[in-house]
Amino acid sequence: MLISKELNKSINIQVGHELEASHQYMNIAAYFDERHLQQFAGLFRKQALEEREHAEKFIKFILDAGGTVKIPEIPAPKAEFESAEEAVNLSLNWEKDVTKKIYALVEQAESEKNFIAREFLGWFVTEQLEEVSSMEQLLGVVKMSGEKNLLMLEAYVAHLDD
Repeated sequence: MLISKELNKSINIQVGHELEASHQYMNIAAYFDERHLQQFAGLFRKQALEEREHAEKFIKFILDAGGTVKIPEIPAPKAEFESAEEAVNLSLNWEKDVTKKIYALVEQAESEKNFIAREFLGWFVTEQLEEVSSMEQLLGVVKMSGEKNLLMLEAYVAHLDD
């Protein structure tokens, strides 16, 4: 077995966090769908899918390392938002929190001298830079434009992947 019981448990918890993020992003997508902001909704549906893919990467790692997958209970996501700014800010705060959780997993892997896990987790460290940076940028643009100009931001969001 290439994973300790303690690290296995910690990564199972992270699987739960990734799935929780996926659910939260789906609720944020629904919020934007309800407001007829299809580009924003699509962006958050894409984020939801990415978080689910992250959970799957962690699950595959656990299994490849000879561990046991035990997905924890997933809390219900926040369903109502006062504004687009609140929804995007929640996303940014979530990504910052996930970054701390990934760092804690890296520290745990390093303390156990589990270099395989450390190497695996390196991908997530790099991924978090992109996740936090993109949400900070989106929040900044939402704040600058204000709630009344969100329709204009649809074009901005449509070109984020260009």
